[in-house]
Amino acid sequence: MMMATAIAVFSASGGGAKTPAGDDSATEKSRSVSSSTFDEAADNALRAMTERAEELRIHGVAVVAFFEGDSIRSWSSKMAVVGTMKNTPSKDSKGDNLLAIAYAKAAEMAATLKASGKAGRPPMTGEFGWEGGLIVRGRTGFWIAAFSGGPSEDDIKVSRAGLDTLAGK
Repeated sequence: MMMATAIAVFSASGGGAKTPAGDDSATEKSRSVSSSTFDEAADNALRAMTERAEELRIHGVAVVAFFEGDSIRSWSSKMAVVGTMKNTPSKDSKGDNLLAIAYAKAAEMAATLKASGKAGRPPMTGEFGWEGGLIVRGRTGFWIAAFSGGPSEDDIKVSRAGLDTLAGK
């Protein structure tokens, strides 16, 4: 059964994805992605993330972002809703804004340059320390893939599918 997917564009930039030495959260091969191909690369990564989420039978939000340099000053990102963007509140739960959670994971990675939930320090205000996002150093900056909607181990699998696509695997 195919889940509905919506893609929103926030901006466009570029960079390349490659594995930093010794980083087990990235793939071995790389492929250069210029600013003119950001949209295509991000769309391909989001498609791969959507397919992986569907295989795992989870709904949620996928985010792909890129920022140039060694620290963030601005970034480009795209997102895709896979089935649903939120879990509706009920008498037993206040609900979940999955878009907000995915971007919180991405924001934590932008600040720490480490996978979400792996900062090695207590979460700062605005961070939650939730796993499910991965970051990889590219040729000119960093690529981020984050998913929110399933258990952390499944969110990581979905994020890995996005980064593997960006790396040309």
